[in-house]
Amino acid sequence: MSEIRIYTNNDMTNLLFASDNKKSIAQKLQALGVRYEQWQTDTTISAGAEPEFVMNAYRKDIDRLVNEEGYQTVDVISLSSDNPQKAQLRQKFLNEHTHSEDEVRFFVAGEGLFTLHIDGKVAEVLCTQGDLISVPANTPHWFDMGPNPNFIAIRLFNNPEGWVANYTGSDIADYYNRLEN
Repeated sequence: MSEIRIYTNNDMTNLLFASDNKKSIAQKLQALGVRYEQWQTDTTISAGAEPEFVMNAYRKDIDRLVNEEGYQTVDVISLSSDNPQKAQLRQKFLNEHTHSEDEVRFFVAGEGLFTLHIDGKVAEVLCTQGDLISVPANTPHWFDMGPNPNFIAIRLFNNPEGWVANYTGSDIADYYNRLEN
């Protein structure tokens, strides 16, 4: 189940808002300048599915975003708990960072926790199947796939190089929730 929790900056004991209502999630994120959509997930896709099969299942929505935003690269990431590099991969995303472009993810299956540091607030967004989130360029954030990752996501990029992080050096991510799966 998708969920949002918003805290004051640097104080996770001060919960300002929490909801698992997708309309409320979208409204709160929109107020923070974050795109959040629900895509229909009519096709059952299992771990290990060919990337082209995954992208073809969502071609209409992918093409719409490419036309709207000019994305140059689209790929699929699929990670399961039996991946021998899961701990290293998890650690790579856990520190606060920014990107020079939007970070766009559509969750085909599974879940992931995006935490955004915006306007003196920290918003934790648990994304699940059917959720699309677009973290705006230069927005400090981090991502947690949990100790036992199990997700498939479509990624869209403006930069043909793909995922390039600019770490902030802040330890703020150490003080907020982690995904336990």
